[in-house]
Amino acid sequence: MRDIDKQHFGLWDLAVLSMLRERPMHPYEMQRLLKDRHKDDVLVLKRGSLYHAINRLLRWELIKVVETSRAGRRPERTTYRITTVGEQEQVRWLQKMIAVPKRENSEFMASVSFLVYLTPKDALVQLGTRAQHLEQQIARWESTLKPLTKWLPRIHLVELEYLVAMQRAEFSWVQNIVADLKSGDFTWDLKSILKAPPKAPTAKKSEAKI
Repeated sequence: MRDIDKQHFGLWDLAVLSMLRERPMHPYEMQRLLKDRHKDDVLVLKRGSLYHAINRLLRWELIKVVETSRAGRRPERTTYRITTVGEQEQVRWLQKMIAVPKRENSEFMASVSFLVYLTPKDALVQLGTRAQHLEQQIARWESTLKPLTKWLPRIHLVELEYLVAMQRAEFSWVQNIVADLKSGDFTWDLKSILKAPPKAPTAKKSEAKI
């Protein structure tokens, strides 16, 4: 087996290996399965992402070609299956991704760190708007999740449960900030801050003993 580029092993690689644990499939079957189970909402299905992952896994010898067939005038379809080493790597990477917290980029968290450059009044408007969007998204995801529970076991829906839980937590936090801005408990003045920006406390130097 060729050395696996750990820096490039990601969610798409894990998704392909996981689907091939069920049975050999061709890419069209994988795409259909992802959409049927709403996995594409989590993975952010982009054109080419699936095929890039397949090519990486082939290069690493974690999957192999079973057959290439053609039905009528349709393009050729290549069916893949997971290898024994692929099964081992899938489990190992899944264990690591679940067990080890990873700091992931958040555009919202980054933008909130610069909230001081909005006036409290403007911040109240923008955060209030975000709360409305979050409320709508939560309702939409809950309406999507409910019918799925009737035919899919919970194990196939835990990522959507997690997504809704995270959005509820963010909604609650934003609501609290909005409430504090409305009451005046949370406010700031940019001009004053720029005149005297906060400084980290300096450590006291210990007196050297001679």
